[in-house]
Amino acid sequence: MTGQPDRLYNLLPAIYRIRDAEQGYPLRALLQVIAEQVDVVEADISRLYDNLFIETCEDWVVPYIGDLVGYRVVHEAGEPGDSSTSAVRNKIVIPRRDVADTIRNRRRKGALALLEELALDTAGWPARAVEFYRLLGWTQNLNHPRMDRIGTVDVRSGDVLDRLNGSFNEVGHTIDVRRVNGRRTRGRYNIPGAGLFVWRLKSYSVTGAPARLEDRQRHQYTFSILGNNSPLFTRTIEEPSPTHIADEMNVPTPIRRRGLEERTADYYGEGKSLVIYRDNPNKLVPLEDIVIADLSGWAYQPIANQVAVDPQLGRIAFSSRRPPQKGVWVSYLYGFSADIGGGEYIRPVRPSPYLMKVGTGQEFKRISDALNKWREYRKKSKWPHVVIEITDSSYYTEQIAIDLYRGERLELRAAPEKRPVIRLLDFAANQPDAIQVTGYDKEHPDDEKHDEEPKPDVEDCDARRAGRLVLDGLLISGRGLQVTGNLESVTVRHCTLVPGWSLDRHCNPEYGTESSIELLDTTTRVAIERSIVGTIQVIQNEVTTDPLAIQITDSILDATSPELEALGSPECPVAHVVLTIRRSTVIGRVAVHAIDLAENSIFDGLVKVARRQIGCMRFCYAAPESRTPRRFNCQPDLVAGVATTDAAKASETLRVRPQFNSRRYGTPSYCQLADSCADEIKRGSDDESEMGVFHDLFQPQREANLRARLSEFSPARMDVGIIFES
Repeated sequence: MTGQPDRLYNLLPAIYRIRDAEQGYPLRALLQVIAEQVDVVEADISRLYDNLFIETCEDWVVPYIGDLVGYRVVHEAGEPGDSSTSAVRNKIVIPRRDVADTIRNRRRKGALALLEELALDTAGWPARAVEFYRLLGWTQNLNHPRMDRIGTVDVRSGDVLDRLNGSFNEVGHTIDVRRVNGRRTRGRYNIPGAGLFVWRLKSYSVTGAPARLEDRQRHQYTFSILGNNSPLFTRTIEEPSPTHIADEMNVPTPIRRRGLEERTADYYGEGKSLVIYRDNPNKLVPLEDIVIADLSGWAYQPIANQVAVDPQLGRIAFSSRRPPQKGVWVSYLYGFSADIGGGEYIRPVRPSPYLMKVGTGQEFKRISDALNKWREYRKKSKWPHVVIEITDSSYYTEQIAIDLYRGERLELRAAPEKRPVIRLLDFAANQPDAIQVTGYDKEHPDDEKHDEEPKPDVEDCDARRAGRLVLDGLLISGRGLQVTGNLESVTVRHCTLVPGWSLDRHCNPEYGTESSIELLDTTTRVAIERSIVGTIQVIQNEVTTDPLAIQITDSILDATSPELEALGSPECPVAHVVLTIRRSTVIGRVAVHAIDLAENSIFDGLVKVARRQIGCMRFCYAAPESRTPRRFNCQPDLVAGVATTDAAKASETLRVRPQFNSRRYGTPSYCQLADSCADEIKRGSDDESEMGVFHDLFQPQREANLRARLSEFSPARMDVGIIFES
């Protein structure tokens, strides 16, 4: 009834409405005013009723309901700040669903499965809870035998031995008197101890992508198109019940050889963890042909129709009697920390009226075909904004040259949930073979021949802008990107330009000193967002031009070694660049004209700027002896400043140096801070999250909240410790 102005007036007897009509409806006007206030009161009553329940209440009511049920708010890892990501932090630190589950969780206090739910609801981490006293070896009593608690190891069970001392361990142990949540050294197998194994890495899919042919004669392939060893990860399935304890199918863990052999049907097939297609992207290799083998030395030789698979290395071997004739395609999952670099995760994509699609079943089969068509099209329309979208996760081996004129904008991107690979090979011996991007300071390719054509209106500012290029969602290997000429901007978003161009089987770069981006006498502004790139080299005239602007956000700049140059110039001591970098990790030396702003970033290499008076660095790590602008709350300055002796200063400086689980691109834990890394780095940003590219994961906040919840919902005298499996 709300919103009907005459609902009170219609309740009156007809005689009163007739008399009111004779007098010009004064009573109707009065009741309409009263009805408006009645609507306000009814809406307020309805809102008050909704605010009685955590599921329907307004956001401001959540803390009050939490206070009524005794919900404890914890901000041990830092209070949410006022930055652009504060909304994300609030969702992590004060989740509405945690308040809603408080009463239910208290009723289930002491249930083992509750610990797994707390990890997922509070921190967003999949987990497996283990009671360690169940894994203690018992001295058997004849009056009360416990045959399931035998302490000896069955050496004939390879699968059980493979899971020894891990999260899925089933072997008995002797007692460990150390506490599982001890601050100095941690034990596991104790009577009051329980472990919560959590997985911080996520599993990302690659769908219908070509496999990499490693040995043509022996028919050996790798799942990764780059040819490196890439462990395959599990596609998680939902647990069947709230009381179920997670197993290997419920968490994003690497697939073991014996685990895949024991449960091949659970892992292999359409919609599962891995699929192999032979000779046709739709021709599935039958399940009965799959054989699990150790292909670390390619020693295993399949026979007949067998297809050997090694999930720990991501390798495939076919029988020489029935090799694939028209190619091999795979679908699988790999592990990584966050949504950066080229991947099939969901990215924001803007619609465009000028969309040209490239891929299987599309109008264009190659990127160069779409570019040629665009060159023909722009002669008719002088300033088109064109998007070339790649609609599959295949690879494209071709030469790419892009010319941009004034007023033009080109976006080369992957379709949503696709990860195309651009392979740039050594096509010509006398050319660099990189993606060539050239900007021209004129309005039309043939403007010298068309001087009589009318010029654009003065108000058409977009037509007077220099050319713009956007690369989005691509993985580029083999070569890099070379930019020259007059351009307004080059944006690299959600892309991977493989550091060192390509990888060997152990994820080592094959060309560690080669650059991923070259800026040659250009006016462009470079923006790198949520991407992984190798070395950036700048060759610029320092006398006649202003410094180039390079902005790096939530990205990894990897020179493949801290001793190599990540950003610099081959001809000058410093690159003619003004750098702005936020929440990023740099592996290698940085030598630039100036740093306008650097915050929440890690510089794992020497930093050298020419103009120290410009800009500042805040909440960053910079290698000792770096020459930087003024620094605020940076490391190792803070720890070195409180040291009383030179020896203590050197010791503290060495202690706070960043430590990574891996520095090699292609490994799942690439650029992930190690557990042994100093807290000054892991909690060193302005909001006490970690420095570097994974700042916005807010790992310290997640861990602090989870520890608080575990202490709240664990039984008395029970020690529960968090053990990071990834």
